[in-house]
Amino acid sequence: ATAMKVTICIGSYCHVKGAPQVIAELQRLVEEAGVKDYVELAGKFCMKRCQEGNAQGVNIDIDGVPYDLKPENVESFFQQEILPRARG
Repeated sequence: ATAMKVTICIGSYCHVKGAPQVIAELQRLVEEAGVKDYVELAGKFCMKRCQEGNAQGVNIDIDGVPYDLKPENVESFFQQEILPRARG
């Protein structure tokens, strides 16, 4: 499997919404699952999606596809969206 790129917004709005926790949790999950060769985590300043009004959490992208992620949902999101692709 080729590496997938997971980009997490680290702008101030997302920082307040829990970006540091999201990043820490994703790093831990990637490490534990043994898929760090297949998942590239990156931070990026504002993705300009906070203004859309429906952003409940932290903006993240998986290979360019946008998601909205709350810190408390990181583990289930990882299991559903990231792990299957990383193992694909």
